[in-house]
Amino acid sequence: SPSLGRRRQEAAAAEEEIDETPQEKKLRLAKQYLEELRQYGESRPAPGEGVLLGYCCAWGRGGPAHIPLSLQVQPPDPASIRVLRGHQLPVTCLVISPDDRFIFSASKDGTVIKCKWEVESGKRLCVVPGGKKGTEEQNMGHASHILCMAISSDGKYLATGDRNKLIMIWDTATCKRLHIFTGHHDAVSGLSFRKGTHQLYSASHDRSVKVWDVAENAYVETLFGHQDVITGLDSLSRECCVTAGGRDGTVRLWKIPEESQLVFYGHQGSIDCIQLINEEHMVSGADDGSVALWGLTKKKPLALARQAHGMQDSQGLQEPYWISTVAPLRNSDLLATGSHNASVKLWKCSEGFRKLEPLWDIPLVGFVNSLKFSSAGDFLVAGVGQEHRLGRWWRIKKAKNSVCIIPLRQRDAAPSPKAPDGS
Repeated sequence: SPSLGRRRQEAAAAEEEIDETPQEKKLRLAKQYLEELRQYGESRPAPGEGVLLGYCCAWGRGGPAHIPLSLQVQPPDPASIRVLRGHQLPVTCLVISPDDRFIFSASKDGTVIKCKWEVESGKRLCVVPGGKKGTEEQNMGHASHILCMAISSDGKYLATGDRNKLIMIWDTATCKRLHIFTGHHDAVSGLSFRKGTHQLYSASHDRSVKVWDVAENAYVETLFGHQDVITGLDSLSRECCVTAGGRDGTVRLWKIPEESQLVFYGHQGSIDCIQLINEEHMVSGADDGSVALWGLTKKKPLALARQAHGMQDSQGLQEPYWISTVAPLRNSDLLATGSHNASVKLWKCSEGFRKLEPLWDIPLVGFVNSLKFSSAGDFLVAGVGQEHRLGRWWRIKKAKNSVCIIPLRQRDAAPSPKAPDGS
């Protein structure tokens, strides 16, 4: 009878739910949510809620790892780009607060304008001046070029690293310095907080990766493996990080608990920047002009775009424009890359992260030394300078040392179904 068949189905469903592992349940709920999105359309998130109300969460292997956000973004209007002036020397690094309200930036002049370029108004809310080398204890700021910075996922701590081997920890709410970490033997070139924690990873030109506990002001451990200076570092929620090894030609995945590493090969030049797209994929850029897309389970790039920003004439020789920075919109298929060819490029990761497709060029004069997407994906921030963040090989005099906010226009999402009256 129909009632007997229905009871059997309910019993089978209950039995299946009992046997479900947490990962299987998470995957089932994710698929259910995706089906609801397909039925009712996608709605744009409010700032701070993440893209598409959490659909961006990477569930790991077998589940959704990214969303096709490139389908929603339209070419930005160059006239809408806002330029924030304040740094006297080239901007080297920047981060955006988790709620997308503030931008923290730093430059070769040793100052940290932090806590707060306010995104909405463009106002500069706090400046921490630098000092002379050796006076860091007396002055609140750095006394040498700042090369990297990172912000914790709760927005509480900001970490900055400089050429003088120092890592400074700041309270983002008050702009006060909380602690100085020492231990690296050369310039600190990469910083990243593990997502959801106050564990900090740092990379240095001394070829080492160090782990710190910021909440306890404690050093944890040091990892070795690179054969040249480390030029970039990134991490997400897993207890691991990825690094770019400069002229040793390798990208490495460090498994912190096991104190082991995986080595990846693909670029022909110095690998100068690296970022994780999600827990399974990453992107890197090199001075041979190439942008590489990687899967963490394969030692060779899944996709490689050579001469990504074109070619330049250097002393009568044709050579590629160096890739100075890469930035993914986390857990999506949208990437941005920067060089000094007067443009920022947007890319689409297609065919299951096996192909890189160029989308648009955004005009921006100068060395693009840092790029970051807002968590909602509605704007992109670029740190621009007259010089490369790591040296003084060229100088673009007409460039402005500045922070640029690039709005990303989005197509209107499909309207959601109307709720019943009174709901």
